[in-house]
Amino acid sequence: MDLGLKGKVAFVACSSKGLGKACAMELAREGAHVMISARNEDTLRQTAKEIREVATGEVSYIVCDILQPDAIIQAVQTTVAQFGTIDILVNNAGGPPAGSFDTFQDEDWLHAFELNLLSYIRFIREVLPYMKKQRSGRIINLASTSVKQSIPGLLLSNTFRTGIAGLSKSLSQELAAYNILVNTVAPGRVATDRIRYLDETKANALGVPVEQVVEQSLQSIPLGRYGNVQEFGKVVAFLASDAASYMTGGTLFVDGGMVSSL
Repeated sequence: MDLGLKGKVAFVACSSKGLGKACAMELAREGAHVMISARNEDTLRQTAKEIREVATGEVSYIVCDILQPDAIIQAVQTTVAQFGTIDILVNNAGGPPAGSFDTFQDEDWLHAFELNLLSYIRFIREVLPYMKKQRSGRIINLASTSVKQSIPGLLLSNTFRTGIAGLSKSLSQELAAYNILVNTVAPGRVATDRIRYLDETKANALGVPVEQVVEQSLQSIPLGRYGNVQEFGKVVAFLASDAASYMTGGTLFVDGGMVSSL
């Protein structure tokens, strides 16, 4: 199937590794021009090189700390200067630390808010003028299955990832008149550094081997395995494509059936 992504311009936040990198990889594979971003230039340079090996579109990168408003503005402006516009925004951010209510102070809440929700808002604010002008666009916000089913020990993530889903739903209604489609993608236990960190944190707290924690997690996943990042990236590429032209305001779970709620 031709996804209609050839020549489209995509900006992918926090995309030097993990889920963001997988999204950028699949978009570039389908012919989109992709701007990747992260804080570490050396990692970005290597990631861009890897993506170019499979890309049929152009691939570039920009250093961007998503906690800095000016860096977000500069990243969007640079992308537009190089490629002419932005058709696709993939919002992504690293997860906040694990912990319970008693372990967090105001600064922890403020940091998680800026990282996991406000950065998304700021990127959307910057790309909207271009998308409104061309009367088309795709905004894909990466969240977590916690938007539907809270995850024990991840209070900060449970709080702000849910906010992402609410933001997406509200914006999908506000922006539909401009043919700007807004969706949330919620990964479950996809094998990334973040999942490894969470498994190790839980194992340390329980005083058990990390392999035991992984086995317990697998028992909660009907497909019986962790996902791989390529599987996730393909879902995002689909949502960014012409094939998903009648989908907006939704939340897609990429979780192997783990979330049990309707």
